[in-house]
Amino acid sequence: MTVAARAPIVMAGAATGAATEFTQLANNGELIKLLESSGVQVDNQLTQITQLAEQIQNQLKIYENMLQNTKQLPAHIWGEVEGDLNQLRSIVSDGQSIAFSMANADDLLRQRFASYASLRTNLPEAESFSTIYQTWSDTNRDTIAATLSAASLTARQFDSEESTMAALRSLSEGADGQLKALQVGHQIAAQQVAQMQKLRGLVSQQMTMMGAWLQNEQTDRDLAQARRERFFESTVPPTTGGRTMEPQW
Repeated sequence: MTVAARAPIVMAGAATGAATEFTQLANNGELIKLLESSGVQVDNQLTQITQLAEQIQNQLKIYENMLQNTKQLPAHIWGEVEGDLNQLRSIVSDGQSIAFSMANADDLLRQRFASYASLRTNLPEAESFSTIYQTWSDTNRDTIAATLSAASLTARQFDSEESTMAALRSLSEGADGQLKALQVGHQIAAQQVAQMQKLRGLVSQQMTMMGAWLQNEQTDRDLAQARRERFFESTVPPTTGGRTMEPQW
């Protein structure tokens, strides 16, 4: 058996670093500044996550091809499979965290700024981004659960590193189990590539709308400031010009 060269997998980093708990910011000014800087950071992280999912997808296919030439993968190769599938579990978790955080941002802006709450969007049926993110999250979880169920696995076995590793160790006892794990992992990786692209599109759309709103808010503030400055800089009407009172000696 020829062992395929293992493709280097670049970790995306902690996606939750950008998925800041916006609710911790009591100051509206701080909230707005954070939102202005978060868009690019979240977009970069989603790009990294998508690339990681693609790398895992390709790597699992290599392992699957290797398994066709042998009854069972060697322990050291299976250990790499376990690492890749655990990274895949982290990808799912990171995506959910980003969706939750961006939904929080939408909710907070609606609560704190009437001008934002009154914005009309081109989302279906005038839904909020918060609702759209919840739908994305539910769909992603349901899709993963269906894929796992088809392989006689449960979504709970994919919830944590410990439960994932336990399920994989059980599957590794036979070639059929290894093949099943590789096929399921490959399907979930492909799903996550598509789902992260959708999530990236949602974040981009949300940040575009926020940017337009922030620009409008700034324009209104600048106009109000200009009016105040004109008011206070107005020339005070002269108080002289009448009859001059002079002392009479």
